[in-house]
Amino acid sequence: MDLLPGRQNSIGMPNSVAQNDKEKRKQISVRGIALVENVATVKKTFNRHLHFTLVKDRNVATPRDYYFALAHTVRDHLVSRWIRTQQHYYDKDPKRVYYLSLEYYVGRSLTNTMVNLGIQSEVDEALYQIGLDIEDLEELEQDAGLGNGGLGRLAACFLDSMASLGLAAYGYGLRYDYGIFTQTIKNGWQVEEPDDWLRFGNPWEKSRPEYTLPVQFYGRTIREGGITKWVDSQIIFAMPYDSPVPGYGNNAVNTMRLWSAKAPTSFNLSFFNDGDYIQAVCDRNSAENITRVLYPNDNVTEGKDLRLKQEYFLCAATLQDIIRRFKASKFGCREAVRHDFSHLPDKVAIQLNDTHPALAIPELMRILIDLEGLTWEQAWKITTQTCAYTNHTLLPEALERWPVDRFGVILPRHLEIIYEINFRHLKEVEAKYPGDMDRIRRMSLIEEDGGKRINMGFLCVVGSHAVNGVAKIHSDLLKVTLFKDFYEMTPEKFQNKTNGITPRRWLLLCNPSLSDAIVDKIGNDWISDLSKLRQLEQFINNENFVRSIYKVKQENKMKLAQYIEQHYHVKIDPGAMFDMQVKRIHEYKRQLLNVLHVITLYNRIRRNPNHKCTPRVVMIGGKAAPGYHMAKKIIKLISNVAAVINNDPIVKDRLKLIFLENYRVSLAEKIIPAADLSEQISLAGTEASGTGNMKFMLNGALTVGTLDGANVEMAEEVGMENIFIFGMTVDEVEALRQKGYNPREFYEKNAELKLALDQIQGGFYSPEDPNLFHDIVDVLINKGDHYMLLADYESFVKAQEKIDHLFNNPMEWTKMAIKNIAASGKFSSDRTIAQYCKDIWNVEPSLSKLPAPFEGRPGTANEGEVEQTKPTKK
Repeated sequence: MDLLPGRQNSIGMPNSVAQNDKEKRKQISVRGIALVENVATVKKTFNRHLHFTLVKDRNVATPRDYYFALAHTVRDHLVSRWIRTQQHYYDKDPKRVYYLSLEYYVGRSLTNTMVNLGIQSEVDEALYQIGLDIEDLEELEQDAGLGNGGLGRLAACFLDSMASLGLAAYGYGLRYDYGIFTQTIKNGWQVEEPDDWLRFGNPWEKSRPEYTLPVQFYGRTIREGGITKWVDSQIIFAMPYDSPVPGYGNNAVNTMRLWSAKAPTSFNLSFFNDGDYIQAVCDRNSAENITRVLYPNDNVTEGKDLRLKQEYFLCAATLQDIIRRFKASKFGCREAVRHDFSHLPDKVAIQLNDTHPALAIPELMRILIDLEGLTWEQAWKITTQTCAYTNHTLLPEALERWPVDRFGVILPRHLEIIYEINFRHLKEVEAKYPGDMDRIRRMSLIEEDGGKRINMGFLCVVGSHAVNGVAKIHSDLLKVTLFKDFYEMTPEKFQNKTNGITPRRWLLLCNPSLSDAIVDKIGNDWISDLSKLRQLEQFINNENFVRSIYKVKQENKMKLAQYIEQHYHVKIDPGAMFDMQVKRIHEYKRQLLNVLHVITLYNRIRRNPNHKCTPRVVMIGGKAAPGYHMAKKIIKLISNVAAVINNDPIVKDRLKLIFLENYRVSLAEKIIPAADLSEQISLAGTEASGTGNMKFMLNGALTVGTLDGANVEMAEEVGMENIFIFGMTVDEVEALRQKGYNPREFYEKNAELKLALDQIQGGFYSPEDPNLFHDIVDVLINKGDHYMLLADYESFVKAQEKIDHLFNNPMEWTKMAIKNIAASGKFSSDRTIAQYCKDIWNVEPSLSKLPAPFEGRPGTANEGEVEQTKPTKK
């Protein structure tokens, strides 16, 4: 089958993405057919919101007004489901799961909500009849960027899966006024600008001032009648904002509750008495700074009091809320009727997403002992049975450590509790390993080297009944590196839960054409059971199916090519290979290795301008932490190399390099469906899991990667012959380190590598400042090349040559892409969450649908009237 003479226009399709209206709105197989009465209801509700909520008419309404009217229209469809879900939980009184995370990288909510509620076609048709383009309105939604990258995006995928599996689950986090910074590139350098995502308001959230809670800081502790009291503390209030989390097609809507810091209503009297009213008012602002901004992921939080306050603020407010809900009866009355805390682990599971919410452990101990009067032994048993900890990194510097002196000033009672936990923990260590003083020193929660510090990772391990890594290789490495001593002492605690992604956002929403092609062949059960994608394997030799998958990819690439030309003013060839690496900019993720390969390809074209090579568009995107000098220098290098290559007339369309500015969830949704090649090239043993690798695989990109993180399991699922694995294994990396790694040897013996590094060093890509990139080359050649780029370079280039060869055979390439899609079922977050349920939380997912709220629907005669069951508390 010749899919591609000349790659473009090969299957009789035009080279532009311009589709007629009918085609654009045809997504019927997945989205269903729009019913006339539902379309009329949506139009009516939309116009009502424009009039009553936005107070505008069509003559003066702006596109943003239309977006808000649409968002409120869609939210109306959530509300009765949301109320009924909470009523259902209070009626059934199941065990509740509380997911604590300092980050939730949610992205946009509009389309995701429509997809999960199954109202996309009605809304689409209604807006079309009104004369508006839904895609234009979707673009106006601000990303909720309350996360730095993978950890926050995983939390958002998990909330989607927990709702879709019918769990009584709650996501708790902080409502930052400013999310992850907006990245702009000026003269090739990253410039950070504040992400004022709430500037226009957030139509998805509902403030709940009636559930505002006090949180204490500073002060001192006293003993009174055998009870410790925390006195003279500073109070800051935590006000909750609730956002709905709709499950897919099951009418369940869970809650993500984010806390916002509010100053107490009373003034600082010393200022007030001095008559300094203005100063007293201004002082209130500093209290509210706690939730002002998300910390960038720079792994350097020592001495940052504000970060510590954020972490405690989340834990203190959340635990008060959890205890309040536990004490209330299942009928939702406001009086506390449940006082036996021995049942807390039967009704509550708390999952700590990394070490950031580690203070939940001493805070729960404080509540149980100081406020509820339990003994230490009772409280400790309850706490450890309730809490579980997920580790997200193997990099030791990323384990949080807080200096004891600052910690004791801000949280005096918690320091006492942590010392007591450590005292009892070390007694157990000594009992098990008598006389092993070195082990006792290693396992202490308080590190003594260079000033006393509390190791929050160790606190999480000791205070939890389960500890999990996020990919098989990562969980195995935790047992022999970071937590080796703890694993030897309590091996039963340690588990693996390989990460996953929600197929609703990362296939159904972002790639509707591919979704349709799949539904045409195997139906739509895969949307809630991704393992069903294995059924695609029977169609790998079906010529029509292969053509349809190829056609979908070409359409997505053409659409992205238009976007790139519009936003980056670079014209790219949709027939070229789209080679993508998008993730945080960090040395261990080895964007530099990718750049060295690009420079090598460029040098080959310059050396032999008439050589026929596989055309490539390499796209690199991601943000560098503002204080991470080397990462920012890498972005500058990528920008400078791109400027040289993209403007060299010899190269023409054979090679392009683009840095994707301000990479975020909504941009990922545009680029991932168009990728041919996914770069997952971290040094083996450094990436915990990765989830971008899964998103690319699910959307039919092939992967070039090391045996690191979830790549290992991807290779197991799809077969080594359908993924491009290169580079050293974890064992080989360790062996080379033991032997003594000398990067200069690799530099001297590989001519292409030497040329690339010499060009960077000599100012070829920075003629205005020949010394600009000296420190990059210095780190690689003279300072040990910690992430071993030079050792893996040759293997990487050879793997890329195999990739070039296969890309020139589009039929075989597309077949391999289909094999990858079919093998990606394991990497659904639904599977991950089902495993947490079984192995850690001890809860049962529910696949039964909640009743649809037909009465009280927006736009009907009895709008807003929900059948009154028992009173409910959120």
